[in-house]
Amino acid sequence: MKKTLSIAAAIATTMAATFCATAHADGQSNHKSTASSHAPLGVMGDHLHNQGEFMFSYRYMHMDMDGSRIGTRRVSARDTVGTMGQPGQFLVAPTSMPMDMHMLGAMYGLSDNITLMGMASYASNSMDHLIRNGREFTTRSSGIGDTKLSAMVSLFDNGQHKVHWQLGVSLPTGSTTKRDDTPAMKDAFLPYMMQIGSGTYDILPAITYAGRRDTVSWGAQLNAVVRTGNNDEGYTLGDQLGATSWIAKDLNDHLSLSLRVNYQDKDAIDGQNPALNPSTIQTAVPALQEGERIDLSLGVNYLFGNGHRLAIEYASPVRQDLVGPQLEIDSVLTLGWQKAF
Repeated sequence: MKKTLSIAAAIATTMAATFCATAHADGQSNHKSTASSHAPLGVMGDHLHNQGEFMFSYRYMHMDMDGSRIGTRRVSARDTVGTMGQPGQFLVAPTSMPMDMHMLGAMYGLSDNITLMGMASYASNSMDHLIRNGREFTTRSSGIGDTKLSAMVSLFDNGQHKVHWQLGVSLPTGSTTKRDDTPAMKDAFLPYMMQIGSGTYDILPAITYAGRRDTVSWGAQLNAVVRTGNNDEGYTLGDQLGATSWIAKDLNDHLSLSLRVNYQDKDAIDGQNPALNPSTIQTAVPALQEGERIDLSLGVNYLFGNGHRLAIEYASPVRQDLVGPQLEIDSVLTLGWQKAF
């Protein structure tokens, strides 16, 4: 966590310097809405709304995880479990895990300087496994995720440059008791990655800068997830630090393209669920849930004449450094719709 805090301090200092440098920049008080008026789809809480304005959104995200890493090195499931004659580190290894998530969001302009935001989600997961004896099996979980509520407060806005704070809370509405059948046990407790929620009340702070000149927009965001206390199963998911920066170009008033870099640092789980056996599979080991990655994303925004906005963003990691063996992320595809009233 010390490294995470150092990175957070460095990024916060950079953003503060950027804010000071732009505070006296000339800018127009209003810009007409174009396709790049919003950040790429994967950025949450990137803008505020005028007083009395609503916005509703829907996002669908598909994440593929295939194979594992120890540090930056890829390792195979067979290396992890070994063979009956030459056993590996674990009896069972995950080989892949696709995840689908549906997210419904709403934003409301309480005033021109304060916007409220809420988001609910539904997730479904499946994980394929390889046993040391060569057998394979799959477990699945699905359900409503944690509910997120937040408020965004404008710090500075001269039309061309904008900065706002965000403070939110994640409510533990997602399950941490998902079970499924395995070859070793009926109705077995599923490991940490297959649970839907955190089981704790989590604090969600963020700061966002956005700028615009003519047909080009850009921005950066620093965000975090700060866990509080243990859940009913006796553990706490690791804190997370995220930082992202993007640039977008309007091809015309309706269509824009974006490029984004995203960094995420996740701490290990604190505590342990006594229903899980950490000697059986890597996903049941709290220490093997820590790591960092850098993603590169390409996005497209399309703004219809009636105010409907459609967007897509595809992300792929360019670096992953994981405390492992741990499943690596291969790609994240996000599709979405937004409409302001």
